[in-house]
Amino acid sequence: MAASVVPEINVVAISGSLRKASYNRGLVRSAIEISRESIKGMKIEYVDISPLPFINTDLEVDGTYPPVVEAFRQKILAADCFLFASPEYNYSVSPPLKNAIDWASRPPNVWAGKPAAIVSAGGGFGGGRAQYHLRQIGVYLDLHFINKPEFFLNAFQPPQKFDSDGNLLDAEAKEKLKQVLLSLQAFTLKLNGKCE
Repeated sequence: MAASVVPEINVVAISGSLRKASYNRGLVRSAIEISRESIKGMKIEYVDISPLPFINTDLEVDGTYPPVVEAFRQKILAADCFLFASPEYNYSVSPPLKNAIDWASRPPNVWAGKPAAIVSAGGGFGGGRAQYHLRQIGVYLDLHFINKPEFFLNAFQPPQKFDSDGNLLDAEAKEKLKQVLLSLQAFTLKLNGKCE
């Protein structure tokens, strides 16, 4: 009997934190590593949002966008689904993440109809309030977020979760992250009609 072929899905991963040693960027790096090592059929590409200018419709000329914005929009358009690593800033998403979301939602909205997952690391609630705000934003964008499992990581609670470079160390957190990725994969294949 032939082994079943798992359709490949392309995931664009975005971190709402621009800091190199950011814990949320660390979650993205760990997700990429996990997908390479143990999730067949999933390719995750980290897309850096730091080069994007502040959204300003004066930069749109005759229905075109600045080259860096257009390149970002094309990455979003080509993705099958998204992984957001969202820190919490004042009970909400970070300004760089909101800026990226807004650029890709300009006509035509290139987020629409696609699945997504959110992970976050931080203090207190581990970024939970930002996640719930991002889910609200996703309603307007026509994004379809997975519901379970949720991933909120209190980065400052023992045992140590990250090293000084922002790399995820915690084995339990890595396993939870893997479960998020598997859920995103299954939901994406279901929405795309590629699963039995």
